[in-house]
Amino acid sequence: MKSDRLLSILLLLQTRGRVTAPELAERLEVSVRTVYRDVEALSVSGVPVYAERGRHGGIELLAGFRTDVTGLTADESRALFVLAAQGAHAALGLDSALGSALRKVMAALPAPHRPAAEVTSRRVLVDATRWKGGPQPAADLDVLQDAVFTDRRLRLRYRHSGERALRTYTVDPYGLVAKAGVWYLVADRRGLPRLFRVDRVRSAAVLDDPVRRRPGVELAEVWEELRRQVEERPGGVDVTVRVRRDRLDLFQRLMTPYLAELPEGDGASGWVTARLVFGAVVEARQLLMFSDRVEVLAPPEVRAELAGAAASVTDLYQRAGEGSGENPSSDGVL
Repeated sequence: MKSDRLLSILLLLQTRGRVTAPELAERLEVSVRTVYRDVEALSVSGVPVYAERGRHGGIELLAGFRTDVTGLTADESRALFVLAAQGAHAALGLDSALGSALRKVMAALPAPHRPAAEVTSRRVLVDATRWKGGPQPAADLDVLQDAVFTDRRLRLRYRHSGERALRTYTVDPYGLVAKAGVWYLVADRRGLPRLFRVDRVRSAAVLDDPVRRRPGVELAEVWEELRRQVEERPGGVDVTVRVRRDRLDLFQRLMTPYLAELPEGDGASGWVTARLVFGAVVEARQLLMFSDRVEVLAPPEVRAELAGAAASVTDLYQRAGEGSGENPSSDGVL
C-alpha cells in the first residue's frame, strides 16, 4: 500500500506541479503527517522532491524532473484495453489517436503485464448499443466539441421529437455524453439544466461569449440530475403482465427501457409476472409483437387498448380478404 501511495504522490506532482499537503492527504485518504513522511521517503530514495511551508507553499518536484514509470498494476493494464463504446471515438474523430495511444501504452507497460493486456484487447469487446436499436443518425459533433473545449456559448437550431418546426436556443454547454449509442449535449439554458439529442440539432454556431456555467458544477453532476429526471419521470402507466418462459429472454431484451420489475415466476405454470412502466397507454401496443406469449393483467385501460388494437388489425385483414374476392379458406382448387 505504501509503495502505491508513493507512486501516486510522484505521478500527481509530475502532472499537477505544486500541490499542498492537505490536498494530497485528501486525494490519498491519509493524514497530512503521513504525506510528509511519504515525501521524506521519496527524497531518501533519490526523487528530487521538496516542500515549502507558508500560505503559498506546497510540495513540488525539482524543475525538469520526469519519470517514465507508469506504475500500472496487471489489472490496471488490462482495464485500459477494455474499451466501452468504441463508436464514441470514431464520432469524436479520435479513432486513430486511440490506436496510437494504446500502442504507446503497450510499449510503456512492464514486460510481465503486456501479454495479459494484449489478450484482453482480443478477448473482451464491449458493445454499448441496444439490441435491435437500429442505426442511429450520424451526429455532427465538430461544432459542439469546439464550444465544449473552448468554453464558449452555443446557439442551436433544434427539432424536438414530434415537432416539425425548429426552435432556437442559446445554451451554456457542460459537455457531451454518449449513452447506448446516442450522443447528448448537456447544457444550461437560462441557468437551468437541459438535455439535447445531438442528432436533433439541425445547426449549431459557437458564439464569442464565454460560457456561463453555474459555479462549482461539473458535467457528471448535471448529467446525473438529468438522467434521474428522465428515469424517474412521474405520470407513467404502471402495467403488470405475464410472460411465457419461452419468450422471456426476448421480452427482456426488447422491453428493457420499460422494465421496472421482473420477479421469479411459478415454475409449474410456465409464466413469469413482470411490471412495466410506459409513458402513455398507447405505448403498450408494442406488447402485441409477442402475440399470445404476453398477457396484460392490469390495468383495465391497457387491456382495452390492446384488445381494440388487435380487433382493428383483424378487421383490416378481413376486409382486405373480402375486397380481393378470394376465399381465405380455399385450397387453390377451382
